[in-house]
Amino acid sequence: MTSASDKLLLIDGSGYIFRAFHALPPMNGPDGTPVNAVFGFTKMVMKLIDDLQPHSVAVIFDAGRKTFRNDIYPDYKANRSEPPEELVPQFGLVREATKALSLPLIEVPGFEADDIIATYAKMAVAEDRECLIVSSDKDLMQLVRDGVSMLDPMKSRPIGPDEVMEKFGVAPNRVVDVQSLAGDSTDNVPGVPGIGVKTAAQLITEFGDLEALLAGASTIKQPKRRENLIEFADQARISRELVKLDDDAPVPFAVSELNRPSRDLDKLAEFLQTHGFRSLMVSLGMTPSSTGQSPAGSASAGTASAGAQSIGTAQSNLEGPNDIHPPVVEAKSYELITEIDDLKRWIDTATSQGFVAIDTETSSLNAAHAELVGISMAIEAGKACYIPLRHRPVHADGGGGLLDVVDESKAPHQIDFPEAMALLKEMFENPSVLKIGHNLKYDSHVLSRTVNGGIALASCDDTMCLSFVLDAGRVERHGLDFLAGHWLGIETIKYEDLCGKGVKQIPFSAVDLAPACDYAAEDADISLRLWMMLKPRLAREGVASVYERLERPIISVLAGMEAEGIQVDAAILHRLSNDFATRIVALESDIHALAGTTFNVASPKQLGDILFEQMGLQGGKKSKTGAYSTGADILEDLAAQGIEIAQKVLDFRQLSKLKSTYTDALTASIHPTSKRVHTSFSMVGASTGRLSSSDPNLQNIPIRTAEGRSIRTAFIALDGHKLISADYSQIELRLVAHVAGEQSMLTAFKDGVDIHAQTASEVFQIPLADMDAETRRRAKAINFGIIYGISAFGLARQLSIPQGEARDYINAYFERFPGIRGYMDRMKAQAKEAGYVETLFGRRLYINGLKSSNPAMRGFAERQAINAPIQGSAADIIKRAMARLPAAVKASGLSAKMLLQVHDELIFEVPNHQADDAVKLITGVMETAHQPTLTLDVPLIAEAGIADSWADAH
Repeated sequence: MTSASDKLLLIDGSGYIFRAFHALPPMNGPDGTPVNAVFGFTKMVMKLIDDLQPHSVAVIFDAGRKTFRNDIYPDYKANRSEPPEELVPQFGLVREATKALSLPLIEVPGFEADDIIATYAKMAVAEDRECLIVSSDKDLMQLVRDGVSMLDPMKSRPIGPDEVMEKFGVAPNRVVDVQSLAGDSTDNVPGVPGIGVKTAAQLITEFGDLEALLAGASTIKQPKRRENLIEFADQARISRELVKLDDDAPVPFAVSELNRPSRDLDKLAEFLQTHGFRSLMVSLGMTPSSTGQSPAGSASAGTASAGAQSIGTAQSNLEGPNDIHPPVVEAKSYELITEIDDLKRWIDTATSQGFVAIDTETSSLNAAHAELVGISMAIEAGKACYIPLRHRPVHADGGGGLLDVVDESKAPHQIDFPEAMALLKEMFENPSVLKIGHNLKYDSHVLSRTVNGGIALASCDDTMCLSFVLDAGRVERHGLDFLAGHWLGIETIKYEDLCGKGVKQIPFSAVDLAPACDYAAEDADISLRLWMMLKPRLAREGVASVYERLERPIISVLAGMEAEGIQVDAAILHRLSNDFATRIVALESDIHALAGTTFNVASPKQLGDILFEQMGLQGGKKSKTGAYSTGADILEDLAAQGIEIAQKVLDFRQLSKLKSTYTDALTASIHPTSKRVHTSFSMVGASTGRLSSSDPNLQNIPIRTAEGRSIRTAFIALDGHKLISADYSQIELRLVAHVAGEQSMLTAFKDGVDIHAQTASEVFQIPLADMDAETRRRAKAINFGIIYGISAFGLARQLSIPQGEARDYINAYFERFPGIRGYMDRMKAQAKEAGYVETLFGRRLYINGLKSSNPAMRGFAERQAINAPIQGSAADIIKRAMARLPAAVKASGLSAKMLLQVHDELIFEVPNHQADDAVKLITGVMETAHQPTLTLDVPLIAEAGIADSWADAH
């Protein structure tokens, strides 16, 4: 680094805290307090000071959330979620670290750290002294000018006027104007709707400054942009007051008083020793006492090496998953807890060390229907316990089966349920104790219903989500049993080994306590061991932000959605089921008449024989079993040739599936108490990051047919409420336009032009005014097909045109939009070289089969490489929206509840009188969910409907 001995060094302490926290795996000090942010902060600041040797320095912190900006705009930063629970106790310790390093510490109530930095920067320039701001915060870039520069501490990258221009598209003195227009969803700065950073920079460059732009807004050519600038002019001015830093804050010291004193090594040594930072002591030539612990002194074997490495070079020390070794376990010790004093002992140990792995044993795989039977905990590798809470034997019926009757008189001795839950609730809701588990969404849902007011798990790490983020597409599955075998070489105890199978299967509550303890404690133990192995990899492999910002925040959100459920009208389902049954019988009769004989229409073998043997139809293909294939593709080809029986069979199958999978199954899924349907969301259902649902599956209800859409009429709002369906409009096409950089597509999206008509005009050389519906339909098929790597054969089949004509369409498309071809080629090349592709948020998606000798397999892998970043980015964006919406709804005072997520759509239930306000809030959060992490060249649009049923709202 360049010497800064003659400069005033201003360190953004608040920014350092969060950077350090997210860069390092969990660590605990000797007293169990989380200290990863403290360790990272201390190491980075100490190295910075030693490298630069500044004459004057100050470390600046935020004094609190409420500042003078809240008086200007009460909703300023209102949508910010609370900091991670394990970070909260570290804020005070970081200030202690600053004092231990003998550095001036400054925080001023009512002002942000950025205002204090702005004030000292102005004071330094007035005294003809240079100022170096150590931060990567974009809000501070407005301060860059002659005499004031910045340094990104994580990248050791200087930030001057050129870097500001690269970031904002304007010089530093116009950054405030750009931010006033673009707003900032992170700080809840409203800005002007529909204007992002890039557009804002263009407008400010054209008009000169914000006031000149607002004065001349009526001359803007784009109608929507013009209207928004006029309508939201005052909002832009308010935003300017929010983003402009106050450089006249009442700071406590003059610049001359910020001289760096000599470091008090005794004071620093005491601090490092107290918190177990042995590696830092050794680096300073100090000798740690024998009682000191490593920065990972929490018994988290496997985190120490990650904690000791330099944060700035963590990426260069990447270790692949094959280099990971399981924690050493000397001897396995599982304890059965049936006395209250023993439970208190375990809780005290977990609380003091600051982390514990947990698992629940229940009566059902569907959390909404599950009764809590027992809880297991693990405090170190190989050391776990089981707390039985509701074990009781069941009666046999005399015929080998079991009756749903319990014999309470013979129940084993267990801790009183309310007493146990009261103790556990205190620990589970303690943010200073990290709860580790596998699929904690399930446990969170179950625990939320166990006591009055529920239990809200605070501060969690989920090993299933960790595995998914690290190895999606690279390991076969992410279930606990599979990962135990894959990483730990452990063959776990199976549920069937304890409870049996089929009609003779007993509930877990009837299992004897000793084997129940072995089974349950093992799950908690394995969860802890997996966490020790997987968590340190996040930072090393560069995916910590994916886990921290996309996956972990929605665990509790999804648990809440599952618990809330959605109301379903059983009468509507019953009526639909009867209608489908009548039509199925009629179709079966028609099929028999066309075939000239009766047979089981649902039997693929019998159907194949009828079609290709008895009726002699062409196109029959036999599978390896010797039976004719009668899949949808075969039947659709026959139907396209006008063969009526094939279409009738397709209709028969569709109605049969709707009846069995939805109208009948949904009725059976209605909860007897809540009278609502509670689906289970899977966070690891698709490698792209998309959520899926089951029991019942609400993600695959068909919507392209009238019959499929009719299912959604049964999903209704509570009395006095409405359902809101908020859906991203063409989000994947917008992301394609962004990554490809195709200007005509970008312009069409920015100007609100029909993208399919625009594509048809470009590809088929037809003026928009002369566009007909059929041509637009063909362009739409190409637009969406390209995302999935559609072939000429596939497009020809979809549009019912010759394959040569379809090939010409695709060639014309790529000729007109070469950027899309370039994107596709880049993704295939990247996947082949690295083995994975990434979403716009850094989620890694590992692709298999790219080097296969099988052309079909290789082609499928290439299509995955093309589509996965687009579909995955769309999934990431809606997850960000879901993570932000609960806090935004709460801050607004609305009572909207998020019930369902289906691909790009979110379903809410809201009181009638709040529906319009809720739509504005929900769509606003959805449209800005990608910010500030990602700047898109196209606007995201969320469209919403309000109605009594899901069908009418969508």
